[in-house]
Amino acid sequence: MSTSQTTVSPAKTPGDTSFFGHPKMLASLFSVEMWERFSFYGMQGILLYYMYFTAEQGGLAIGQALAASLVGAYGGGVYLSTILGAWLADRVFGSERVLFGSALLIMAGHVALALLPGIPGLIAGLVLVAVGSGGLKANATALVGTLYDEKDERRDAGFSIFYMGVNIGGLVGPLVTGWLQKSNGFHWGFGAAAIGMAIGLGIYAVNRGKLPKEAHHVPNPLPAAERSRFGLIFLAIAAVIAALLATGIVNAGNLARSMAYAAIGASVIYFVLIFRSPKVSTVERSRVLAFIPLYIASAAFWALFQQQFTFIAVYSEEKLDRSLFGWDMPAAWVQSINPVFIIIFAGVMAALWTKLGHKQPSSPMKFAAGLLVMGLAFLAFIPLAGEGKTPLLALAGILFLFTLAELFLSPIGLSVSTKLAPQAFHTQMVALFFLSVSLGTTLAGILAGLYNPEDELPYFVGVGGAAVVLAVALAAGTPAIRKLMAGVR
Repeated sequence: MSTSQTTVSPAKTPGDTSFFGHPKMLASLFSVEMWERFSFYGMQGILLYYMYFTAEQGGLAIGQALAASLVGAYGGGVYLSTILGAWLADRVFGSERVLFGSALLIMAGHVALALLPGIPGLIAGLVLVAVGSGGLKANATALVGTLYDEKDERRDAGFSIFYMGVNIGGLVGPLVTGWLQKSNGFHWGFGAAAIGMAIGLGIYAVNRGKLPKEAHHVPNPLPAAERSRFGLIFLAIAAVIAALLATGIVNAGNLARSMAYAAIGASVIYFVLIFRSPKVSTVERSRVLAFIPLYIASAAFWALFQQQFTFIAVYSEEKLDRSLFGWDMPAAWVQSINPVFIIIFAGVMAALWTKLGHKQPSSPMKFAAGLLVMGLAFLAFIPLAGEGKTPLLALAGILFLFTLAELFLSPIGLSVSTKLAPQAFHTQMVALFFLSVSLGTTLAGILAGLYNPEDELPYFVGVGGAAVVLAVALAAGTPAIRKLMAGVR
């Protein structure tokens, strides 16, 4: 599963500042990712409600706690499948072709959710979207990373701008699907997600020929003699998964835990393969070691942040005062609050990192800050615990803390994973970052099942307090981590 040491020069024009001070190709990736995120977050904005609402409400009547864990498992599956997408890019097809094929799978998944009724449509749709999104995520990020040199001080800012495109789609998607779900039904909302993905696919198809030749490069082509062997390995993995599901060893009740174990196992295997690879230099090995505490911090962060789609989704439906001038706002619209803040402040943060230049905090310290603010966001629920409805403005304030934490960690995580990546594991190192997101997202579904609306304080104190402790520990260890990073900030 390793890749060769052979690399290509970064796909950039020296001094290219044609897109708001950044390389021109960032605009193309920004646009494609925006429409893909419209479809993804639009669908996810109504997914939990579709699962636990009653049949009379148009839902599938799955138990609420089980539905939350399944949403977490699905989200974890999205990020877990980045392994396959990254491997196919590095060994078989290259990032550009994997991106295009993944987009086709995503659109097919949204079409299945829109047109196929009941559990079969849910399973088919979520599997296709999960596998397709995994293939798209790592490769889109890897392509952004190739636009900048390792020490280009615009790098973190560029990822922040890219992240703003993600959140424009994340803003509009739930607004459209939430409104359609409330006025016409769930399948209309899923249909809008399919149309959005079709637009994104069309944009990419028109512009894919304009991408630099490096986008089509396969870093370490799989020899023809090995293709049959790897084909058999993939078939064996698929057979094992099918057997676990058919025998009930893995079932709806333990799927989230199984997905968490899979993410942990895959991460351990990846780290071992990288450390043992003869194609990884001593300096690169040190940098990978520095990535381990960042991986742990990232998983902890996403375990809290991704509760927007589990705990906060339920909270918005049942405890939030959503009345606006006598009109009851769709609960799914709450999930557009975070993207609004991202759009407003992503540019501010990007400008801040650019202005600070070499004076900006190191990546580990940014991670610590993000995890600290995320913990404080959950502690901010404490005054709202108990009887009565939560004012919309109060929840918006908490989601602002979510946003601030996200800007400290998420785009920086994408950036640092490309900076610390060994040359032979460029795309797959991005997949490792997404594995931390997979683990955290799965944990978000499991943790949401522990929330008790009759006794809220233990949940808020426990979850928020644990994040604060981890943040302080990471900040204390930052000097040692920076030493291992060997010159990378």
